[in-house]
Amino acid sequence: MMGPAHSLSGAAAWLGVGAATAAAGHPMPWPVLLAGALICAGAALAPDLDHKSATISRAFGPVSRGLCEIVDRISHAVYKATRKPADPRRNGGHRTLTHTWFWAVLIGGGTSVLAITGGRWTVLAILFIHMVLAIEGLLWRAARGSSSDILVWLLAATSAWILAGVLDEPGNGSNWLFTGDGQDYLWLGLPIVLGALVHDIGDALTVSGCPILWPIPIGRKRWYPIGPPRVMRFRAGSWVELKVLMPVFMLLGGLGGAAALNYI
Repeated sequence: MMGPAHSLSGAAAWLGVGAATAAAGHPMPWPVLLAGALICAGAALAPDLDHKSATISRAFGPVSRGLCEIVDRISHAVYKATRKPADPRRNGGHRTLTHTWFWAVLIGGGTSVLAITGGRWTVLAILFIHMVLAIEGLLWRAARGSSSDILVWLLAATSAWILAGVLDEPGNGSNWLFTGDGQDYLWLGLPIVLGALVHDIGDALTVSGCPILWPIPIGRKRWYPIGPPRVMRFRAGSWVELKVLMPVFMLLGGLGGAAALNYI
């Protein structure tokens, strides 16, 4: 799928989690619901770090473009080192390592560790990165072009600063779910894991499928492209994505947010 659909699906997924926790009698504080939805929307772009033409590659200028090149090479090397005989030969690493459950858990877990060990500036950096990605994904056309980069970064920095300040207020969610000493913001890894998995599921719906289950082998393949029957798949950027899935994500996100806030 394309960037906007990935980001919308990520935001909708976190709002759905908020609705589920509210139904279970443990509603999220509204700042956690908001921050988590934006983080998840940004994290839903991150698996495309292996693709130099993806939305994430231009989000931070030369830094993100260089990082995409490195991740692509690492992903390709891992693919070649772990492929089984039935896995096809590839020239690049797109839709390999970063499109697996293993990567999602690794990145989410690493983020949580950084959040609780790195202090406030690390939390602000995590929020800033994902705010930039959320803006790039949700406001895809408006955020395109080098002339808008500075505005996107300023908006993301301001949003990160405000969100961190609100979350730090007692009862607003910095210690949501994990209440032990030193566990503030441990939950930040959860929307990142969810965003990555939602991205993978979205890509699994396209014609190429997605090797979500790696390194678990399926038959004679270790990089088996999971997906529905071929007749149910679509091409990225097709009318199915733009005219059907994106409106569905917006509707589900709205319903999830309303339920999470006990409006319905």
